[in-house]
Amino acid sequence: MNTLRLYPSSSALLPLLLPLLLQLQLLTLCPSATSALPLRAGDSGCAQCSLLFRNLLLNVTDLLQSDNLCFGITSDKAVVKSQTETLLTCTPPLTQNSSCNLQRNVSFSERDCLRNIMKDLLYYEAAIKSYIHSPLRSPEEEVALLSPTLGVIESLKNCSLLKSEDIKYSEDVAQMWGSDTYTNRQEMCKMMRGFYVRAITINRAMGYISSGEHRK
Repeated sequence: MNTLRLYPSSSALLPLLLPLLLQLQLLTLCPSATSALPLRAGDSGCAQCSLLFRNLLLNVTDLLQSDNLCFGITSDKAVVKSQTETLLTCTPPLTQNSSCNLQRNVSFSERDCLRNIMKDLLYYEAAIKSYIHSPLRSPEEEVALLSPTLGVIESLKNCSLLKSEDIKYSEDVAQMWGSDTYTNRQEMCKMMRGFYVRAITINRAMGYISSGEHRK
């Protein structure tokens, strides 16, 4: 489980950082990789998935800015609980050039990246579904707040790039919720902040996959 701390208040920073993050997600760490960012001609499936993942990021951002889920939560922690290798498998390899001195001698596997992304989606889908059936502070408001995220995840599961990944999720996520509504909401708030961070990673990976750079 990875734990991040955002300073200052994450809810205050999100509206300011989102435009920058949406641009950064399309960039690799070296300038040479940005030249091929436009989608490959005719790759409507990749375009569809990329758009849905951008919608997911925007959706989670809106969710975290609401007055319901993180209301009264003083901690700024973001926790990524899904046990996947998305960060490792979806990070584009670096190339040695005059403007980038780092080099990563690991080839990029689109299949491995997409499989880990699918695992992430299944984890957060299961966690959110189990949460809305746990004791809630404001059941009607929280269910309405989280349901659009479930809708985007369902659409992503059916997009062409991910639909071929036949992955079954078996971890029991229901055990993370107890009987105290504040504790449950605090854990969900931290988890959705982590999902926000993971969604940025995924969007950046989709930009790289869309570029076709890894096929050269």
